Amino acid sequence: MAYLNAQERDALHQELRTMKFGKAKWKLLHMDPKGRLAYYRNNQATGKWMTRFELVGLGTRVTLVETLNTRDKNGKHMAEYELIDVVVEPTPENRT
Repeated sequence: MAYLNAQERDALHQELRTMKFGKAKWKLLHMDPKGRLAYYRNNQATGKWMTRFELVGLGTRVTLVETLNTRDKNGKHMAEYELIDVVVEPTPENRT
């Protein structure tokens, strides 16, 4: 499988920005048979939850950034994640 070049990575970024988290996650998991989930909703910065996909066959690393909003519904705390940013970057092996 060929590595994604800068234009293809930018097109992927634009496409993922318009999707909800679940649909973006499904697309990334099925894009590359060698791809893997690096981490899921890891909190590395205050108020930001990050999920990273390593698309090894495409030479690309994709990070989905979400925020967590909680609300009270009938006495229960409900967590709602909202996708706020997508970071698409090449892996060190990808020089295109």
